Amino acid sequence: MSTAGRVNLRDVVKRHGTFTALHGIDLEIAPGEFFALLGPSGSGKTTTLRIIAGLDSVSGGRVFLDGVDVTDAEPGERDVAMVFQSYALYPHMTVAENIGFPLRMVGTPKPEIDRAVRDAAAKVRIDHLLDRRPGQLSGGQQQRCALARAIVRKPRLFLLDEPLSNLDAKLRLETRVELKKLQRSLDVTAVYVTHDQEEAMTIADRMAVFMEGRIVQVGTPEEVFAKPATVEVAAFIGSPPMNLLPASVRGRMLAVGSYAIALPRDFGAERPVVLGLRPGALRIADEGLAARVYLVEHLGDSSIVNFQLGDQIVKMRTDQKPGLREGESVRLSFAPEDAHLFAPDTGLRL
Repeated sequence: MSTAGRVNLRDVVKRHGTFTALHGIDLEIAPGEFFALLGPSGSGKTTTLRIIAGLDSVSGGRVFLDGVDVTDAEPGERDVAMVFQSYALYPHMTVAENIGFPLRMVGTPKPEIDRAVRDAAAKVRIDHLLDRRPGQLSGGQQQRCALARAIVRKPRLFLLDEPLSNLDAKLRLETRVELKKLQRSLDVTAVYVTHDQEEAMTIADRMAVFMEGRIVQVGTPEEVFAKPATVEVAAFIGSPPMNLLPASVRGRMLAVGSYAIALPRDFGAERPVVLGLRPGALRIADEGLAARVYLVEHLGDSSIVNFQLGDQIVKMRTDQKPGLREGESVRLSFAPEDAHLFAPDTGLRL
């Protein structure tokens, strides 16, 4: 197992003039981990990646790679490779020349470069395209060329900034699987920026969820999905995301509108809460929340049913053919253990 590629960020702050892009980021990434930085646009995830790479300086805090303080080190001194969204290939060079470029820059002997280029190209299955130029490649092939260039010099850290966002949906799914296999076979630490939560959920060993320049939760995809730390995380993670409804608790009783259900634990004195329910947790039942069918979305092997619940739309995910008509009145129920409760004022999980 890899021992190189440990990343530590301690209280990292980044300001652009009066705007603070990062508010004291603390993060530890273990060697060999596939770690995702997930969050909406402008939440600070790419800035964090660029700081790890040394492309952006910090306004405060320290950056450590394998226990060494690299806060002021140049990008070239950090032994990291970066793959950008735009691939950044040189159009006048062949695929082989593009892949070998980092090795030529450090004066590696030509026979060694040729061997390393063939090896890296074979790992991403473009060894038959070495004589072509980037303009003759498909988007997916260009993507692989950028990956081969990143892995050719066996860096200790592999930084990926939304590398799949320019690919079509089918290719994105295929490349996602290959990326994970590639990272495992290279036994290298990978830090992966994405705003696509499904991508992060499927590819990452662990992830950090960014919101407005702060990390609001770190955990495995399963942990973040099962127990979102805040309302924002709950509303961001999941496809479709969690339904959020105004409710109140008193002791063990949860009241949503006129429907009440007993909870597994006691919440003490009466207070308002935000109730979170995953679309997959809702069921049509004889008693429950009164709702009206608004729209049924058929997705082939599953369906998403949109219900009008008061002045809110609530989504239910089901694998069965729902057999519901628009405008039909139903009751929705859920298991008590599927209720996620959040404080309305702080947004924190209760």
